[in-house]
Amino acid sequence: QVRLVESGGGLVQAGGSLRLSCAASGRAGTTYAMGWFRQAPGKVREFVAAITWNADNAYYADSVRGRFTISRDDGKNTIYLQMNTLEPEDTAIYYCAIKDLSLTGWTLPQRYDYWGQGTQVTVSS
Repeated sequence: QVRLVESGGGLVQAGGSLRLSCAASGRAGTTYAMGWFRQAPGKVREFVAAITWNADNAYYADSVRGRFTISRDDGKNTIYLQMNTLEPEDTAIYYCAIKDLSLTGWTLPQRYDYWGQGTQVTVSS
């Protein structure tokens, strides 16, 4: 059974940084494209970033491009989201997910097969 566990969330002041981690288990020896999404109270889940299985491409939402960086360490079955220059608008629960095998739909939640439980990020002004 695939399991994703996010960590690294917390409370930070505007302008600060956090690094989220997502550890995957249940798929030893296999690498997949993965992504980060977030959901703020009363809003729909939105795409944040994604990375291809071999890390040769990364995709970002316009709202985070230049501030967030997605990366992966396949030796640890872990992906990361480095978040810099955080803004109060970044406050949300952040989820990692494993993408399906298609090469399209990177920003669509329905194109991701497995999800973690999420980690809360709160940015104070």
